[in-house]
Amino acid sequence: MWPVIVNMLRVNAPYITLPFAALIGFIGYNIERIVSDRTTPFRNSVEEQREDRMLQNLENVDAKEIESLKEKKFVPRTIFEKNVSPSLQTKSVV
Repeated sequence: MWPVIVNMLRVNAPYITLPFAALIGFIGYNIERIVSDRTTPFRNSVEEQREDRMLQNLENVDAKEIESLKEKKFVPRTIFEKNVSPSLQTKSVV
């Protein structure tokens, strides 16, 4: 008797499990709808946040402290000075 029942359940498994899965999904959907907040708060995009941050940094920098482009301190003299960690850079005393 058990082999017949197990065989019937195995053959008809999609027809048996689909209503249970639909019922569980329906219940979960309604619980989620009741519990969760329906409004999504507005947030600026990452690009806008970055632009705002860069503008604030530019406003905080004093124009007198910016290095001259004629001195070309941003160009390394040798290849070994190209990718130096900020903690290892030499500070030029003027």
